[in-house]
Amino acid sequence: MNQSADQSGFFTTTLESALGWARKYSLFSYPFVTACCGMEFMSVNCSHYDTDRFGAALPRFTPRQSDLLWVVGTVNHKLAPVLLRVYEQMAEPKWVIAFGACASSGGFYDNYATVAGIDKIIPVDMYIPGCPPRPETILDALMHLQTDIQRSKQQIVPSQGGRQPHPELPPLLGKPIDTRLSKPV
Repeated sequence: MNQSADQSGFFTTTLESALGWARKYSLFSYPFVTACCGMEFMSVNCSHYDTDRFGAALPRFTPRQSDLLWVVGTVNHKLAPVLLRVYEQMAEPKWVIAFGACASSGGFYDNYATVAGIDKIIPVDMYIPGCPPRPETILDALMHLQTDIQRSKQQIVPSQGGRQPHPELPPLLGKPIDTRLSKPV
């Protein structure tokens, strides 16, 4: 009995879709936790909900080893340059999740100190609503992001060298951060 070419038992795929599948289940996350949503973020990573089964459990403690940035909580204007620097240091391709109402839109803070959504600073791939978001919502967002990662065609663009500020940042936020003290203590 001869099998036709369509039924030969071979699975054909492109390298791009194989890479998408691999990236989907090997997310190296960096938690940028600033506020109360951090408690919910920690609980969703524990055994009851277990993000490890989605390939996104072990946090990295340097952005250079991560490709998924979880921005959890309120970001103020003083912290915005730090967030931008963390994002710039991440490995390509990279994804960002805005965790909770404060990271997504500023939350109930509507004042001079807070950023009304981190998408004013860095590009966001997934928004998770809630104050704090329910664990089921978090896992649902993670699964949607994984689907997007698998389907996307990632193109890594080489860096042009030098630090480029985000085009929509106010001029103050686009300046490099000087971590040295101006006066000895």
